[in-house]
Parts: sequence; C-alpha cells; structure tokens
Amino acid sequence: MRRPVAVAPIPASERRVAYNGSEGVPIREEVVSRHGEGTVVTRNGYGARCLNTDRALFVDIDFGARPLPGCGSMVVSFALTYMVALRMFEVGRGWSLALSVGLVITCAVAAYALRRPLERWLAARDELRAHKRIRRFIANNPGWHLRLYPTPAGLRALAMHRAFDAGDAEVRECFTALGADPLYARMCHNQRCFRARVSGKPWRMGLTERLRPRPGVWPVKPEWWPQRASWVEQYEREAAKYAACRFIGAVGSGLVDPDVGVVQMLHDTLSRSDSTLPLA
Repeated sequence: MRRPVAVAPIPASERRVAYNGSEGVPIREEVVSRHGEGTVVTRNGYGARCLNTDRALFVDIDFGARPLPGCGSMVVSFALTYMVALRMFEVGRGWSLALSVGLVITCAVAAYALRRPLERWLAARDELRAHKRIRRFIANNPGWHLRLYPTPAGLRALAMHRAFDAGDAEVRECFTALGADPLYARMCHNQRCFRARVSGKPWRMGLTERLRPRPGVWPVKPEWWPQRASWVEQYEREAAKYAACRFIGAVGSGLVDPDVGVVQMLHDTLSRSDSTLPLA
C-alpha cells in the first residue's frame, strides 16, 4: 500500500498584499492594458505603469546600493566617534567643549558636502562593473542577445534570442552572472513572470502627493476611486514628459525571437526608450 504524500495546505483565501517579491502572490495591481497572451501592463503600488510578461527575460541591475547618510546622521556619527576616542585614548582632554563641538560639526558638514560626488562615483563604479559582467557573460554565452537600457538608478537588459520561463535554471544563472537586483529576482521566481517599469517614479517627476490609499494594493474600495482617478490623471500628464529608460545598444548574437520582438517593441514604445526625454 502506498503511503500518502504530505502536501502543503492550500490557503482558503489569498493575502491582499503588494507585489514585493516574497509575499505578493498573485500580483495585486490594477490592469491598465492587455497585449496578447502573457503580456499585461499594470499600475504598481506607487502609481507607475509596469510591463509584465511571461516570455521576455528582463534583467534589473541597480547601481549605488543606497544613498549615503544626511548631515544630521553624520553629526551624530562624528560625535559618537569623538566621544569614544576621548574615552579610549584620552585624546584632546584639554580642549574646550566649544572647540570639540565645532570640530565635530565641521567634519560632518565637510563629509556631507562630499556625499553627492561620492554617490555619483559609486554609481559610476557600479555601472562599469555591470558592463564588465555583461561582456564576460556574452563571451561565455555567445548565443545570447541582450539589449541594454540605462535607468535612473541602474541598467536594464532584455534577452532577445529566445523566450524564457522565469523558473528556468538559465534565468537564475543569468541573474547571478549579471548581478540582478535580489528583490527583482525573487519577484520573477515567485510570480513566474518578468517585469519592467515603463513610466517614471512619481517623486522623480516632482509629484509630492502619493497615490492613495496606502499601501496601493488593488482592488481599492469604491470610495477611493475618484481620488485615485484624479491622481492618475495628474501623474500621466507628468509622465508624458519623461522616459523610464534609454536604449544604448545591444551585445551578442543578434538573434531575435519573434514573440520577444513583439514585447520589445511594446516596451520601447511605452518606456519612450528611443526618446531624448529625461529619465525618471
């Protein structure tokens, strides 16, 4: 007699949570448009439009991990460091309190002034490393064809030579080799689809008001519809002035899968990747 196989219990209802990689199954977003089988444009939790596809492999690579701390955080950090130095090494015991405080603030302000240049340097370094990984990957996989698109904070690659399933081992290997954003990689694996934002982030376009209600998980209650529609109208007016990414070239074999080509043309049109508009 065969022993019964233990299976995980099926949830009685789906959790109403955002598309966040580990919990967002299924995608809880408003459907903006459908384009054939397996390609859907949705509006994400903060209002941007996203292209979701089960066949075209998009790779999302981020530059510059996180913004460096602000001036206030730096003052606190320098102050704590100075206090520790006094305790451990008895440095500056004869200094006046005013001189000590002035030194801490001066160092913090100087470090804060260098914050933006350092962030730009870190982003440029990450970009060089990303392109180096891409060249190495193509050298090891000459049959691949990747289109490359810089985004405001990273790089997007689109595999053109064939369609992929998000659960393929080749997809995981590609993500690892190219240094894909870990959250994005989890999203693709859990949702069994790939994703590309095709309109700007609101705060990059000067919109300070957020999409309501928060979190912006679909569906929303009817009483929120008028406010949401008003916000979306304003957002779309501003989004028309920006591009989500910019096409800079392709590497690899040059092979194009016809189905992927259709997704690529839709992506390029929606994201305005061939325009000279500023990125958002």
